Parts: sequence; structure tokens; C-alpha cells
Amino acid sequence: MNLSPLQKARYEYSPKLPAMLRGGISEITVNVGAPTQSVADQDKIKALFPNTYGKNEITFVKGSNTSAAKKQVVGVILSGGQAPGGHNVICGLYDAIKATDKNNVLLGFKGGPSGLIDDDFIEFDDAYINAYRNTGGFDIIGSGRTKLETEEQFKIVTEVAKKHGLTAIVIIGGDDSNTNAAVLAEYMAAHNTGVLVIGCPKTIDGDLKNEDIEASFGFDTATKTYSELIGNIERDANSAKKYWHFIKVMGRSASHVALECALETQPNICLIGEEVAAKKMSLAAITNYIADSVEKRGNNGENFGVAIIPEGIVEFVPEFSKLIAEINELLAGSKTEEFNALPDWDAKYNYIKKGLSAESFAVFDILPQFVQQQLFLERDPHGNVQVSLIESEKLFSEMVKNELAKRKAAGTYKGKFGAQHHFFGYEGRCAFPSNFDSDYCYSLGYNAFMLISYGYNGYLSKVSNISKPAEEWVAGGMPITKMMNMERRNGEDKPVIRKALVELDGKPFKYFEEHRKQWAVETAFTYPGAIQYYGPAEVCDITTRTLALEKG
Repeated sequence: MNLSPLQKARYEYSPKLPAMLRGGISEITVNVGAPTQSVADQDKIKALFPNTYGKNEITFVKGSNTSAAKKQVVGVILSGGQAPGGHNVICGLYDAIKATDKNNVLLGFKGGPSGLIDDDFIEFDDAYINAYRNTGGFDIIGSGRTKLETEEQFKIVTEVAKKHGLTAIVIIGGDDSNTNAAVLAEYMAAHNTGVLVIGCPKTIDGDLKNEDIEASFGFDTATKTYSELIGNIERDANSAKKYWHFIKVMGRSASHVALECALETQPNICLIGEEVAAKKMSLAAITNYIADSVEKRGNNGENFGVAIIPEGIVEFVPEFSKLIAEINELLAGSKTEEFNALPDWDAKYNYIKKGLSAESFAVFDILPQFVQQQLFLERDPHGNVQVSLIESEKLFSEMVKNELAKRKAAGTYKGKFGAQHHFFGYEGRCAFPSNFDSDYCYSLGYNAFMLISYGYNGYLSKVSNISKPAEEWVAGGMPITKMMNMERRNGEDKPVIRKALVELDGKPFKYFEEHRKQWAVETAFTYPGAIQYYGPAEVCDITTRTLALEKG
């Protein structure tokens, strides 16, 4: 392997652990807290998880280790999209396993949950693990999006676990993956397999959080990476002074990434999907909001700016959501083939016009043609519109362009408008993890093994107080069922972990709200620069603006 100087240096970085996890495995004991209940639908969740529901929250503290000594053979999988720091979760897990007993074993199942089903794995050793310390990506064993949710899958996983003598399985993933972890944990308990299941909270989108999980890992690094790029673009815009840059960032279901990047870079515009939904903003209202900033700046001789747009913004627009629902119905079942067989766009356009309600067609008709066509690209596995394929950054720049043409004709807009488009997604998912994510992820992995050694099942590895220096972090665990509620999925009520949306009365949004009017008109850009690994702690170990504001 050809190593960059940075990669060599990152191998030498020693992640910081919370104080109670330092000093040796033999000095860690458990403080048992209160019993828990799910965030909603308590009776239904309890009925579905009779063996794992209502368990106590726990924290680890200094004291004599009272866990039962036994050989541990642990399996680990990476599930879902990549997030910086995943390798360090595995490294922390490995180090804790070997520190307890060098004969303990860690097996990495390849390609996500399917690796457990296919029995495709590698046994980790020091040399293999050392090549991935403090590095980005999930390439140590790969990831995948197979869901573990059927009785047949659970039986196969149980047989694989029995074959290798697994005592525990650690699932590193987001809300869906940890929901699957909870269901698998319940199955293992109900069938007395003796196999424990532990989850670790991962997603760069930041929507796996609550009063216990202050941040999912990867959010810190990804938002710093995007903010560096946005800052570079802001500097370019302020240099050339001739383009508006429309930047789409990750975040299908929540706007945490967009908000954090706005707090870091102070762009002229940042759309927050949750606010759009709360105010029932139409496409026209959003267009006018952006155009007002462009007009004021243009009339002041500043024909440039930056607008940040979350990936899932159109799903928050009520009229657009209704349109998507009608399109899903229009092309249900075999109707997709009928539609695709039409000879050209004109024929398809007429088919759409006949099939939609007048209200939804009016929305459809104001969209640029390229967006209209994107709504009818390949469907997802459930036959629905793939909203992530819609280039919302181009949609809004085109609609703003048309609105400005009207204003120019009316004599109110005197500037010039040119647009550039960007989508920052994959750029942030596998970056070298920041010091924060390196430390946080290593702690999550180390902590996961402590949960295993004390016999906890269906728990999420939890490290809290993370806005403080690492030595003040608190390690422990919480039952995954505490985060769950019932939601309608594909026509059925399913137990799922509740997604955390941007809170419009929360401190991060309120700070943004207080300053955005100024940012919309003035050039108040800030340039975060590259993630710094070496230097003063106040630069290297600084937390996200979101977490700093939330924790005061």
C-alpha cells in the first residue's frame, strides 16, 4: 500500500478515551441507572420486544471489574452509508477485546449485514487493524444495505454465530441499522442463543440523536469537510464577484448538515427543510425568498452569493410532497411500463397531465423540464420517486433566474445573475476523521466491548458529555428500544428509531435565524479552512457549532 505522509502520521495518533475507560479493563465497573421506556407507543413496542424492553440505562465508572470471565468471540459489521470514524470504532473494539484477553477474537463480516448471512469474514489481527487506525472510509471490511429483518435471515445468522462460537455481534450503523440490531437482539434473547447484540450510532446526516445520543459519529468530520469546500467557494465568489453558487449538501430526512455548514460559513442563503414544512412554504415562496437576497445584493453591485440547500428539501414542500404522492400512484404497478413505452416526452407529458389532479399538475407545470423528467427516472425498490435524484440546486437556481427576469422587466432588479451548481455528498463520507471523531469512535468501540463483557443485549454504545474535553466524557449504554416508536412503512406499522429533525426552537436554529437577514444582504462569509489535525487543542479538538450551541 502506498501511504501519504498524512496517512502515516495519522496511524501514530493515539485517540483519547473518557477517564472511566482509562487505566485498564480491570478498573471498570457498572453504575445501573433507571429503567427506560420507548419515546412513544410504549405498549406496542413492549409487546414486540418483551425480552429487551424497559432495561436500565447504565454508565461505566471507576471500580473493580465484576464481569464474568469467559472467552469472547465477537462479530462486527458496518451497515449503511460510510461515515468518517467507522474504522476507529472497530479499532477501539479490537483493543478492548485484546486488552481483556489476548485469546479473544474479533471477526469482521464483509459487505455489511449480508456478510453475516453469507458467512464471509476476516479474523482481525494487529497488523490488519493497525493499517486502518484513524483513517476514513469503511474499506476495512466494506459496508452494505441489506436489512436483517426476516425470520429466515435470523435463523441463518444464528447458525453462523453458532458455527464460530460468537458471543456477541456489534452493528455499526444508522437509525435503520440499529432498529435491525434491536430486532436481532430480541430474536437472540427469545431463542436463548446466548449471543448479545450491540449497536453503535453512525450517520453523517446527524438525525440519529436524542437526549442520550448527543451526536452520531461522522457528522463532525463531514460537516467540517463540506464547510471547508463551501468556504473555498465563498472565497472564490468574493474574488470573481460574478456567480451565485447553489450548493446541495447531504441530508435527505433532516437539515442538520445544512444548518451546521451555515453556522460555520455564514452563506447568504440556507434553506432548512423543517422550517419549510412548518411554514408550509410553496416553491414560489422559496424562490422569492432567494430572489429577494439576489435582488438586494445585485442592486448594491454585488452580483454573487452562496445558497446552501439540503438534499431532501423538496420533500418538505407540502405541494411537492402531494405531487410526488400522486406520481407514485400514477405509476403504481404495471403502469410504469406503460408510461416508459410512450414514444417521446410530449406523449409522456400529456399522460401526466391526464393523470394528475389540477392542483398537482399546476405545480408540475412550473418546474423546469429537466426536473419534470427527473421525477420519472428509475423508481426505488418500492416503486416510488427517488427524490435524491432531483437536482434541487438546479431547480431553485432556474426558478430564481425566471423570477429575476420578471423583476428586471418590472424595473426593480438592476443586477446580473449567473449560477454555478455543486453537490457535496461523497466528498465528506470517507474523509480522514477529525480528532473529535477519531476519539469519539474509538471510545464507542471500546465501550461496546465493555457492554458485551457485562452481558448487555439490545443496547446502544453511548458516550455523552461530548461537548467537553474527552477526559470528561461519560461512557455507558442505553436500550435501543428507548429510542423507538411505531411508524407507517410500506403499508405496515413498524417499530423504528425516531429520526431527530432540526428543532426550530433549538439554540442552533435560533442563532441562525437571528443572523440570516444580515448574511442575506451583506458579504459575511467565514472561511473555516481544512480540518486541522496538529496544533493547539482549541483548533484541533473544537466541536461542531451545533453541539456547542446546544450545550451552551
